[in-house]
Amino acid sequence: MSAEFILETRGLTKEFKGFMAVKQVNLKVQRGHIHALIGPNGAGKTTFFNLLTKFLIPTSGSITFNGIDITTEQPAQTARRGIVRSFQISAVFAHMTVLENVRAALQRNLGTSFHFWKAERTLMHLHGRARELLAEVDLQDFANELAVNLPYGRKRALELATTLALEPDLMLLDEPTQGMGHEDVDRVTQLIKKVSAGRTILMVEHNMNVVSSIADRITVLQRGAILADGPYAEVSSNPLVIEAYMGTANTELQGAH
Repeated sequence: MSAEFILETRGLTKEFKGFMAVKQVNLKVQRGHIHALIGPNGAGKTTFFNLLTKFLIPTSGSITFNGIDITTEQPAQTARRGIVRSFQISAVFAHMTVLENVRAALQRNLGTSFHFWKAERTLMHLHGRARELLAEVDLQDFANELAVNLPYGRKRALELATTLALEPDLMLLDEPTQGMGHEDVDRVTQLIKKVSAGRTILMVEHNMNVVSSIADRITVLQRGAILADGPYAEVSSNPLVIEAYMGTANTELQGAH
């Protein structure tokens, strides 16, 4: 695999008692790109993410990351290599401040996350980096606010900051704008674009306006298999894709041009 691609799957397949959730998926993610994975409900997107993060073991096929075959690795090993998944759940500590949440993620990266008995002053050296990360996601003014008090879109920005604290080589964003109002969607979309500089992002996203505005490349899954792959303009005008997105999603595809 060339250095151009950070992640490659070959023939990746996951079968559940005769049901093919992911079927012979050959995917290449280019380093430095925002790559979107889209498809109707039940297309296999979440299963595919679970295979990448090792929460599921593939039935067949391989996963290569930074030129190394990681197919049989444990989840913790893969995470240490720099594949970090965000937005599965609201991954913040509600009753800690915004700054403390980011500091906790930085501690995790240092391997001291369980040193809760450490004196507060010994963690002060992390505050500078934590504040830098908060500034990167426009949360610098919320540093001392309890996470529970943040509006929904800002909570998502905090999750983005805690993900960045782990210094991922590849960020997997799982429906980052799900459940958001229009204003929050726009803000989080711009944040993803901003933090993508010098990083690689693979994201599952339903909102076609988000995908069309920031994705360098799009892969469409249907019934576990790749239906189309390419730039947005090419994929959105593909008759097979339009057919797969019958009805409202079809209108979304066309409307996002």
